[in-house]
Amino acid sequence: MGPDSEAEAIKRAKVLMVGAGGIGCELLKTLALSGFQDIHIIDMDTIEVSNLNRQFLFRQKHVGQSKAKVARDAVLKFVPHINITPYHANVKDSDFNVDFFKQFNVVLNGLDNLDARRHVNRLCLAAEVPLVESGTTGFLGQVTVHIKGRTECYECQQKPTPKTYPVCTITSTPSKFIHCVVWAKDLLFAKLFGDKSQENDLFVRSSDASDLEKPMEDIFERGPDEDPEQYGKKIYDHVFGYNIEAALANEETWKNRRRPRPTFLRDVLPEKLILQNGNLEKSCLTDNLSLSVMPSLGLNNPQEDIGSLTFDKDDQMAVEFVTAAANIRASSFGIPLHSLFDTKGIAGNIVHAVATTNAIIAGLIVIETIKVLRADFENCRMTYCLEHPSRKMLLMPVEPFEPNKSCYVCSETPLLLEVNTRNTTLRDIVEKIVKVKLGMNLPMVMQGTTLIYEDGDDLEEDVAANYALNLDKKLADLPAPVTSGTMLTIEDFQQELKCHINIKHRDDFDEEKEPDRMVLSGWTAPEKVDTAKTNGASTSADRQIITEAAESKVVEVAAAMPGAKRKPSATLERKGNQEVHEVLSVPGNDDDDDNDLVLLDDCPEPNKKLRLQHL
Repeated sequence: MGPDSEAEAIKRAKVLMVGAGGIGCELLKTLALSGFQDIHIIDMDTIEVSNLNRQFLFRQKHVGQSKAKVARDAVLKFVPHINITPYHANVKDSDFNVDFFKQFNVVLNGLDNLDARRHVNRLCLAAEVPLVESGTTGFLGQVTVHIKGRTECYECQQKPTPKTYPVCTITSTPSKFIHCVVWAKDLLFAKLFGDKSQENDLFVRSSDASDLEKPMEDIFERGPDEDPEQYGKKIYDHVFGYNIEAALANEETWKNRRRPRPTFLRDVLPEKLILQNGNLEKSCLTDNLSLSVMPSLGLNNPQEDIGSLTFDKDDQMAVEFVTAAANIRASSFGIPLHSLFDTKGIAGNIVHAVATTNAIIAGLIVIETIKVLRADFENCRMTYCLEHPSRKMLLMPVEPFEPNKSCYVCSETPLLLEVNTRNTTLRDIVEKIVKVKLGMNLPMVMQGTTLIYEDGDDLEEDVAANYALNLDKKLADLPAPVTSGTMLTIEDFQQELKCHINIKHRDDFDEEKEPDRMVLSGWTAPEKVDTAKTNGASTSADRQIITEAAESKVVEVAAAMPGAKRKPSATLERKGNQEVHEVLSVPGNDDDDDNDLVLLDDCPEPNKKLRLQHL
């Protein structure tokens, strides 16, 4: 094909972008300037102040508005004669079904969490539409191409779960306790005890864009006439009360999320107890317990030390502060509280986002997209952006891998579940296996032709009640008993995904290694990976993580075997259970828990399947 045919392929292509964040902004700009005429964008997020340092299509006046809509308007100002259709919505909404995906020539992912990536991968497989995946973290990044029947799908290989989180989720829409821990440690602790000149989102009220353009008093500066009680009450009410009240004013953010509850000091501590604070005569302090936290923090002179502290997980007082603050915030957002021990264990560190990496990755996405549109599949490449040159190369291309014949998503290979069928309930299977490990949203579970469970809001009330009763029954006690040798069929109509699970009864399990008392084979469990430690770093909402060991191994393998293609049964050298070529995805953003619960409006009736009316 000549240059004219390439231009024609670009001009007539209909492209779907999922994600309008760091990668998405760069990608939309590059697509528009490359001649693409019909682009659709899905993103459920609104713009936060923390996005402005790298998501260049947004300005301060846009804070609180839809990312997809603002990105469209910004690009049309310099490329006005193209069609850009924005959707301020969750890609997991039932509107974005297989038929919706079929209208596109290619799908380009710029997502920030594993769950949404898996969902898009399954829809692309069902619609038979090529998928170009991407991700960045710091100076590292990757672009991969997934074509049904030609290359491995996104889920053919294991995806370790890193401990990093998008900053917009941490500051605005936390849905997990770890989000509250990162907020308390990297924002509140740093602001109170570290460098007060360091900017963060704690005192920014993003719901009112007009206020952002006015000078704002630094709430963390103690006034000359403020006593400690007044200052403490001001900080408490601001971060746990007024900031949440301000966030609630943005109705768009809370359409599909649980609304948080602002917490003011007066609500949790009566005035009488506030006045007792620090009073030895009315307190329960012993003679051996110092009123001052200075010794616990290892401080000598507060004028010299305060302002230079950084969080240390071995600093008991710092951990206690973060635990208390995280639990107060968790309570406001309806998140279960955690102990001091748990908080210390899950406190992690985060990685800086680099705008240049996003721009490089966006350019690589467009290059691979053009190859896909021209059906030039032989020249498609997975490309890794490295932090350090290897043989004078920072971009390392690798030929795509063939489909994994053991992948339960794209090959429908049966899985094996070892479980005690007399003690395990159907709820255990649905929640821990089907929804968490297999990533299905609206599953239907069948034993033979008998439907024993179905999820969805289109069910009749009595049918839904019967399925609810089934959930708490032991597998062997179900109306269609599930015993050793039984095969379960699990199906999700929204994802158009079906898989089979062979059941094997097992009496004993290792409580330490197998705490769920269930072992799923044929499915690769995500391996948790710690990210590199950085003090006071901010997170990226458009990242995937790759460890230094994995990066160096990619370089080693790719350099030693340029152009080599891995056969389905072969693998690259592994470090532990981690595939060395793999770049790891980040879970949960805001489209985490509450927003991921989407219901299928038009769930087709299964043919020749017996519904249990009386269980």
